[in-house]
Amino acid sequence: MSKFVTRLMTAAALCLALVAGAAAADYPDRPIRLIVPFPPGGSNDVVGRLIAKVLSEKIGQQVFVDNRGGAGSIIGTEALAKATPDGYTLGIVSIAFAVNPALHDPLPYDPVKSFEPISILATGPNVLVVNPDLPVKSVKELIALAKQKPGELNYASAGIGSFQHLGGELFKLESGADIVHVPYKGGGPAMQDVVAGHVKIMFSSLIQTTPLIKAGRLRPLGIGGTKRSPVLPDVPTIAESGVPGYAANNWWGIFAPAGTPKPIVEKLYKNIQLALQSPEMLKEFEIEGAAPVTMTSAEFADFVKVEIDKWGKVVKAGNIKAQ
Repeated sequence: MSKFVTRLMTAAALCLALVAGAAAADYPDRPIRLIVPFPPGGSNDVVGRLIAKVLSEKIGQQVFVDNRGGAGSIIGTEALAKATPDGYTLGIVSIAFAVNPALHDPLPYDPVKSFEPISILATGPNVLVVNPDLPVKSVKELIALAKQKPGELNYASAGIGSFQHLGGELFKLESGADIVHVPYKGGGPAMQDVVAGHVKIMFSSLIQTTPLIKAGRLRPLGIGGTKRSPVLPDVPTIAESGVPGYAANNWWGIFAPAGTPKPIVEKLYKNIQLALQSPEMLKEFEIEGAAPVTMTSAEFADFVKVEIDKWGKVVKAGNIKAQ
């Protein structure tokens, strides 16, 4: 390669860097879309709306939620992958993102190469809840009833491979309870049917379920974390209730499309950290039973890769199939 070509390439790279830097300096100058790849009402939607509200205040432009549910989050995630990488389209990701590569082959996007991980937001355990009409008040009573009536009790989830589904299958595996999975197109519709009594059981994110528990519309039997939740201190963990070793935690984060300029990613990361540290956000997460998590963008990228590998093994071991 001639010195002239080398200098030309160097100059071009410098120009691109300057353009990206200038774009970041002006960014954002219009509203930002945050894709939530599930219908309204589920934990992804709850977290998405919380961060959208506070991030809007920190970054100086409205961040609005765009619910793109369907196919276990694949439709919304594909829309994010195909969006212009300019920082004006972001997306919520969760444990479903890490499970889908094992359930759907091929995916309409590359789970690693199609995205720019920006920041993890929070983590939270699931909680085993039942409709109050179900005559059980503890995990042990539920297991006993399930063994008396094998295959007659149903549990709802946000869909095949969702956090609710995996939590339920783990419970079946660890407890020996024969309960039947009923998948829905999102956590919101699933929860509506549990509250209505059409399905009696759900292993839902604490962040989605707490308001309904406190309103008396659902009965909590056990927390899926390794310790009791300060939000529901009187509810024992599932592990201490007769299912040793049971633990199920969800997580949520924000991605941008691959190719988003680094200065914009850094600006988003900085403002997301400010949002997560704000008293309002900390209070809301505490009320909902979630805990904010701090990682660098690079650490979050590595975390997601580990999650994809981990849950891929669980899907294979459990012989979970996409429908």
